[in-house]
Amino acid sequence: MGIIAWIFIGLLAGLIAKALMPGKDPGGVIITMLIGIAGGLLGGWLGKVIFGVDSIDGFFDLSTWIAAIVGSIILLVLYRVITGNRRHA
Repeated sequence: MGIIAWIFIGLLAGLIAKALMPGKDPGGVIITMLIGIAGGLLGGWLGKVIFGVDSIDGFFDLSTWIAAIVGSIILLVLYRVITGNRRHA
């Protein structure tokens, strides 16, 4: 898959992760999109390391989307933990 496909999957995975974990996050839409892109890459890497499978089979493969969404959720949780206290300062 090309870099454009990964960016697109990451953007959608970030939106899906945000829909699954609603709440007020500092940073807005731009940060959510960046978390989605990084989460897609993290999910693909975790799928390869933990399960030993190539989760980056193709754009329309379900494992690619699940890996991207799980990675995005992980990064969104970490982002909320790290920036949670700064919101009230």
